[in-house]
Amino acid sequence: MAWTRRKFVAASALFGLTTQRGSAGDHVNDLGPDRLVLLGTRGGPAINGYVPSPSANLIVYKGVPYVIDAGYGATFKLIEAGVPLRRLRYIFITHHHSDHNLDLGPLLYNAWASGLSGPVDVFGPRGLNDLIEFYWRSNSYDIETRMSDEGRPDVRKLVHKHEFNEGPVFSHDAVTVSALRVIHPPVTEAYAFRFVLGRKIVVFSGDTAYFPPLADFAADADYLVHEVVYPPALDALLSGRPNVDPSKLKASILSHHTRPEDVGRIATRARAKTLVLNHFVPADDKALTPDVWLHAVRQTYSGRIVVGRDLLQLPL
Repeated sequence: MAWTRRKFVAASALFGLTTQRGSAGDHVNDLGPDRLVLLGTRGGPAINGYVPSPSANLIVYKGVPYVIDAGYGATFKLIEAGVPLRRLRYIFITHHHSDHNLDLGPLLYNAWASGLSGPVDVFGPRGLNDLIEFYWRSNSYDIETRMSDEGRPDVRKLVHKHEFNEGPVFSHDAVTVSALRVIHPPVTEAYAFRFVLGRKIVVFSGDTAYFPPLADFAADADYLVHEVVYPPALDALLSGRPNVDPSKLKASILSHHTRPEDVGRIATRARAKTLVLNHFVPADDKALTPDVWLHAVRQTYSGRIVVGRDLLQLPL
């Protein structure tokens, strides 16, 4: 749901928000109330349609957007979530699998083409610098032509890259972000994120096998956004992939994703107030209804469970 002016005014009254005008005429808080948005909930890189899209998430806090992962389609989903691309500010990448970073370069470019004039800070594991630099190189002719012909600023100077390790990642204006290395073989630089937003805590598992230390990392989270795999459905998923070895791909998937009962165990140990299921593997099996996912996780977690879907919005 896009945040139209009318919807925002109504939400402002409900959440106690106010608007202010900046020098350029933008409303400082015109992105709507503080919220968590699941932009894309597909696990894996295969594209079978627009919904569900690969991994991307959004936090809006005090009028500032924080994008977590940028799988293919993140650009369009961000617009649908009510965030003009020119308002892009912070991006965090959990790891360098394509279903989490393939739209990073295009997202930055599209923001620039849509009027971005201020800085964007991008945080990611080792490899982020090359990922962005090679994207700039592949589009250098277009970028430099538009700078000269259209008078645009240099997008390459607007984007600031930050490679991180486990530990503190970001701190500014009552927002802190920390990272925990998780289990995602063969990818060694894969992380979960803990966002502390004033009094609210949102934790993203990233892609991971069952990893008990994640429970301590996610302690007392208001939202634990956790990936999930349903092993009984994997054979059907793999049957339509002619360019892979089904046994190898199945073993790979099971090595770095978390089964529903183990997701529940993490949420229980973390005392998570709400568990949000995300990054579904498989994502297209019509037999895997929300009730199937709920029942599978409910065996080990008795708290509130939300079965994610693209563009689902949750208040902060």
